[in-house]
Amino acid sequence: METRPPWDEYFMRIAFEVATRATCLRRHVGAVIVRDKRILSTGYNGSPPGQKHCTEVGCLLEDGRCIRTLHAEQNALMQAALHGVSTHGATLYCTCRPCHVCARMIVAAGIVRVVFAGESPEGWAKEVLTAAGVGIVPLLDLEPPSPMMKLQNVPQGTDAETSFEEQNP
Repeated sequence: METRPPWDEYFMRIAFEVATRATCLRRHVGAVIVRDKRILSTGYNGSPPGQKHCTEVGCLLEDGRCIRTLHAEQNALMQAALHGVSTHGATLYCTCRPCHVCARMIVAAGIVRVVFAGESPEGWAKEVLTAAGVGIVPLLDLEPPSPMMKLQNVPQGTDAETSFEEQNP
């Protein structure tokens, strides 16, 4: 009797662990890029190297979205590029569905399959992935191990939220 988890569940659980490193106040997201059952790269949402994190100085919001942080998928792709690791033909595991910007980066990086926890991508993100022939695999049965891995609303007017104009007079 097989007691080990299937590969998709195994790598998604690793992505959940990677998400614990996230510095976003709204949601912790993790991503793992895998080819031939080997991890190529990981990433979590947070500020670029050398920049202050939202956990240190609050969210930098523009039009209601934090512009301080990179998405987990973006960080995983950039880490692979930085270290000369090809992502062509790989699978990307992410603890949430990709946005339209990440979807375009996933296609450009040669990723052939995206596995994520939660609902399927919508709108433009789904269209971009589908048009490129990228497999879309939702793992609906996996619950995030932490409430911070679900989107949180940062209450307006709190120390955790500042506008771009407030931080850059």
